[in-house]
Amino acid sequence: MVSPTPKGGVLIIGMSDKGKPVGIADAKKLLVDLPNKIRDVLGILADVRLVRKEGKDLVEIHVEAYPNPISYKGEYHVRSGSTKQELKGAALDRFLMRRYGRTWDSVPLPGITVRKLSADAFSTFRKLAKLSERMTAADLKGSRESLLEKLRLVEGKYLTRAAVLLFHPDPQQFFTGAYVKIGFFRNASDVVYHDLVEGDLFSQATETVGMLRAKYMKAAITYEGIQRVETYPVPFEALREAILNAIIHKDYATHTPIQIKVYEDRMTIWNPGHLPENWTPEKVMQQHSSKPFNPEIANTFFRSGEIEMWGRGIERIMDECRTAGFPDPLIQYDAGE
Repeated sequence: MVSPTPKGGVLIIGMSDKGKPVGIADAKKLLVDLPNKIRDVLGILADVRLVRKEGKDLVEIHVEAYPNPISYKGEYHVRSGSTKQELKGAALDRFLMRRYGRTWDSVPLPGITVRKLSADAFSTFRKLAKLSERMTAADLKGSRESLLEKLRLVEGKYLTRAAVLLFHPDPQQFFTGAYVKIGFFRNASDVVYHDLVEGDLFSQATETVGMLRAKYMKAAITYEGIQRVETYPVPFEALREAILNAIIHKDYATHTPIQIKVYEDRMTIWNPGHLPENWTPEKVMQQHSSKPFNPEIANTFFRSGEIEMWGRGIERIMDECRTAGFPDPLIQYDAGE
């Protein structure tokens, strides 16, 4: 069994659930057998000791913390509350990469060349990055290959997953669900109309915000003198920040799109993603450091000037809503999804 935060520990054999020594009959035999079995089954070394408490023989198994994941007969398990769960599929992939210091978006993707990427996406990025001044003029004037290398979106001869999501015209060819789904609902189940926003991630961010304001959100119209004033139900900067947050932090291994539901009186943005280890929704609402789920995607959006990467995204959304006189958005997290 492995734990999401392996710290090592001590297992005592011969102790009751209430902490009373009950002893074991074959303590000396276990001293010989256990180290070999642990090594053969788990591939780790354990310090097995014989101890006596209240006249009873006990065996203590001391295991140091291991930085790498430990499998049991080729399977990986985690403890969740009082239950043990086997990790499979995307969850196992995510766990192993995290333990080896990798992230999903940094993994190389064979079979994709720079020539297959979108010229429009590169043009958009260069324009934004020039305005942000977060890359040198020389870097921006270089070839696509050199630009991708500067952005750390190349590993050896391969493009990374992040490069394909950011710059390919149709990332859905490689990652099912890499798009945004928007719908207008009369109630929880009655959808009136809907749209899909596809393409590279820069296009998805821009088009999603534009479509929501032009087609899905009704602006209240007032006049200051002869000047017409349109007030949207969600401030522009708050909406923009929320959409960027969803796109950048999405878990693209889930094959599920970002889903935005618009009602007459509210809007919900559902994003398949994960909080950083040991974080809670309460911590997200407080001041915190930036820990993006997709660091390479986040870095590219930062270089373009679209985000700040100071961990202030949620704070900015709240500030914009309060300044405009709107209630605070509700943030929920379901660890089971």
